[in-house]
Amino acid sequence: MRPNEKLEAAIRWHSPLEQPFQISGLAWFHQERKYRRLPTLPAGAVPGAVDHLANHTAGGQIRFQTDSTSLSVRVKLKGKANMVHMPATGQCGVDCYVGAPDVFGPLRYGNTTKYNVTLTEYECALFTGWGNAMRNIVLNLPLYQGVEEISVGLDEHAAVLAPPGYVSGKKVVIYGTSITQGGCASRPGMAYTNILSRRIPLEFINLGFSGSGKGEPEVAEIVSQINDPACLVVDYEGNCVSTELFRETLPEFIRIYRAAHPLTPILVVSRIRYAREDLTPHLVEMRMERKHFEQTLVNELREKGDLNLYFFDGSHSLGGEDYYECTVDGSHPNDLGFLRMADAIEPVLKTLLL
Repeated sequence: MRPNEKLEAAIRWHSPLEQPFQISGLAWFHQERKYRRLPTLPAGAVPGAVDHLANHTAGGQIRFQTDSTSLSVRVKLKGKANMVHMPATGQCGVDCYVGAPDVFGPLRYGNTTKYNVTLTEYECALFTGWGNAMRNIVLNLPLYQGVEEISVGLDEHAAVLAPPGYVSGKKVVIYGTSITQGGCASRPGMAYTNILSRRIPLEFINLGFSGSGKGEPEVAEIVSQINDPACLVVDYEGNCVSTELFRETLPEFIRIYRAAHPLTPILVVSRIRYAREDLTPHLVEMRMERKHFEQTLVNELREKGDLNLYFFDGSHSLGGEDYYECTVDGSHPNDLGFLRMADAIEPVLKTLLL
């Protein structure tokens, strides 16, 4: 249970800003070179909370290949771990997945940074003493904290190569709530967008904004600026404030996005079940009312000719009779919940994408 120890050996520190390292999951990274999920200076006004949460690096990945026998990271965070129901390893940590070279997947979990959570800067060894063989590496960045700087430490004479390519340059864009952002996964790789990114050979863009993904038109305009979308997943029902407001924002969000991307598949997803629904029937009524609205809206727009618009019922994404075991606090998934969410939506996405 102790923190990861530093590697006391000759290490060469690399900046992932430099090739052949690749940063994925941050749509504006190649223009701005910042670990941020929205543009620093968007064309229009953005809600303050959304702008703040855009600094959280949920879905950001560092990808590369190396034959190094060890791997360490140095991380400078924008703030300390401070969440009461989410582990610091998920909020502020980095985890490592490892696969065979020159192919996309499968990737196996390697390790997670464990550090003194009172600090905003840490150095951790993710593996040491491994055999000298080329490996495909994916580092998942923190879900609920910003990253000022990060460096990758490898053996002094290790080779570093570009990662295996995606099947295309298109991106899966997922817009939503704290659940989309990854609350409350125990480590970054267990956010359901990151799970899906290991199964589908495309770049995933996580635009979940905790408590603040509310379908604002200003945000829809920014989301529509992401080039080459493979599809857009819209999953912000949990933050919609009220059914009445949801009836206003969702059609407008779709309209704005569709104006920029007339043929891109859009998947509207209803929220997962609350863990206490059997005890609080009013939550079921509210969820069913909103789900019915989403289904009806999608059907109406399809009847008007938008055949690339789809609805996915999230009601059963957490599984069957034991669905109530899949959250941390009744609303936010634990790792089991995120795994089941990924399992549920994966075949739908593959049908739309591949």
